[in-house]
Amino acid sequence: MVVAAAVLQSQTADAQSCPTELTSLNVSAPFVVPGAAVSNPSLDCCNALQSVHHDCLCSTLRIASQLPSQCNIPPLTCAS
Repeated sequence: MVVAAAVLQSQTADAQSCPTELTSLNVSAPFVVPGAAVSNPSLDCCNALQSVHHDCLCSTLRIASQLPSQCNIPPLTCAS
């Protein structure tokens, strides 16, 4: 029971820190915006990406990929 409570508390703390971690990725905007003149990520961008927990980033991408269906719009298809 104590282990389950510790895991739940850890997951809650991770969920609360995820928005802050994602905000740190704003330094990557010059690299990820389509048509951006910058072709390689900066050291700040790479460091910010490295500091984001894997689960936070994956959960965010999973949730974002579900938005079209939840908003009743056609699914997004992206070219390589």
